[in-house]
Amino acid sequence: MSKRENLLRLARFKVTEKRRQVDQLQLMMAEFERMATELDVQINNEEKRSGITDTTHFAYPTFAKAARARRDNLVNSVGDLRIQMNAARISLEEAEAELSNAEKLEQRDNGAEIERRGSAVA
Repeated sequence: MSKRENLLRLARFKVTEKRRQVDQLQLMMAEFERMATELDVQINNEEKRSGITDTTHFAYPTFAKAARARRDNLVNSVGDLRIQMNAARISLEEAEAELSNAEKLEQRDNGAEIERRGSAVA
């Protein structure tokens, strides 16, 4: 196996790994957003049940207060994941560019090898 083939395999591996990372971040963001939406529903139900929507009221439901904190943490986590997602996409684009360059080099080397064999036969 030539050095170029190793380079090509490594570049393909990097692209696959970066795509997996982007997909995983997307799944996490979607799951956190779903969980935050469910918490919103639970908060609204608890506020309707108690009749108190003012979070500063002394009798505001403890469950709703805790659910709000969890929801806020999830929303903050989604924001952090978006930052990671942007970095992962940039990294994926760079890996794809490396792969493209490695494939071009491999094609060039293969073309040169075919030409060399053709001129050796003639």
